[in-house]
Amino acid sequence: MSLVNICRDNNDPFYRYKMPLIQAKSEGSGNGIKTNILNLSEVATALARPASYLINGLHDPEKLQDSLDGFIEKFVLCPQCKNPETVLEIAPGENLQRDCKACGKITKVNPSYKLVSYILKNPPKDASKKQKKSSSGKTASANVIGGGKSISDIANRQQGSGSGSASGEDKPAEKVVVKDEDWSVDMSEEAIKARAKELEKLNIGEARAKYEDFGKWLLEGDDGELPNDVEIYKKILSLDIASDRQTVEVLAQVLFDEDIIEEIETHKGLLLKLVTDEKFEKSLLGGIERTIGTQHMDLVKQVPKILMALYDEDLVSEDVIRDWGSHVSKKYVDKETSRNIRKAARPFLKWLDEADEDEDDESDDE
Repeated sequence: MSLVNICRDNNDPFYRYKMPLIQAKSEGSGNGIKTNILNLSEVATALARPASYLINGLHDPEKLQDSLDGFIEKFVLCPQCKNPETVLEIAPGENLQRDCKACGKITKVNPSYKLVSYILKNPPKDASKKQKKSSSGKTASANVIGGGKSISDIANRQQGSGSGSASGEDKPAEKVVVKDEDWSVDMSEEAIKARAKELEKLNIGEARAKYEDFGKWLLEGDDGELPNDVEIYKKILSLDIASDRQTVEVLAQVLFDEDIIEEIETHKGLLLKLVTDEKFEKSLLGGIERTIGTQHMDLVKQVPKILMALYDEDLVSEDVIRDWGSHVSKKYVDKETSRNIRKAARPFLKWLDEADEDEDDESDDE
């Protein structure tokens, strides 16, 4: 599936918000000709908008993507921060507005747009009057497809995966109401949880900014040249992310390409400074799995050699490799890709078993 940034003016390869390109074909002939959008539901899900809003007025297959960009600009992106995490709401007076969950800006949608009258007559399920804002929390952030993790996604779980809902989206923090005559601090369990969530949001925002800064810096070199390992390590220290596992995941997706076996040896000095325990080893494997599954599927057949290189350079231990190879995961790629990569790893896992048996036999002989 070919994915593009929802805001196509944003060329950042680590931009979190993605959508599939429209796939369409014309059917019929004469007056009965019509355009069929093959992946309409996937595009609508990525934008968190009803599919009926998208097809309104879109007919020319050649211009569909450009027309969709216009819809995104008018009805999805926040005019203030250009973030697609917005919810359409119907305000008093039958006015349509965008409520941005990223920066908090509420902006009125131009009522002269033809689609506005249609939306007012056919509001989305989660839309409501301003006084009764939706609690579903569903926004364009639900578009992470295939279990993949961009740098911003990595930053979102930098503070720990234990928080948030099971779907990966944060539920809105409960409001702490203090009556005018009561100026004491509310120490109820609900109030404490609400304050903790607000602090967590601030921390996540700071982490996201660090990783986006790091990702842009890595790729801003001339002709795609990466900084050398010394410069990369100094940058990591300056951003104070050396102790974060997600830093290793980011590097694995940037440092390695089709020459990964040679590149492991080239960058082993940098990686050994960062991969300090089993958790970091797992992150390194996860980042490499993501690189193979999303950018270099031709490397699947090279997985045994890649694992051998990591093992020989003491970057990943035998126990971590065995644990990684024992179960399929959709943490970094979709399950089918994860299954294929682990299937390709079987020869190396078999070699580990045989090596252990040889050692046992030698011990028995002694």
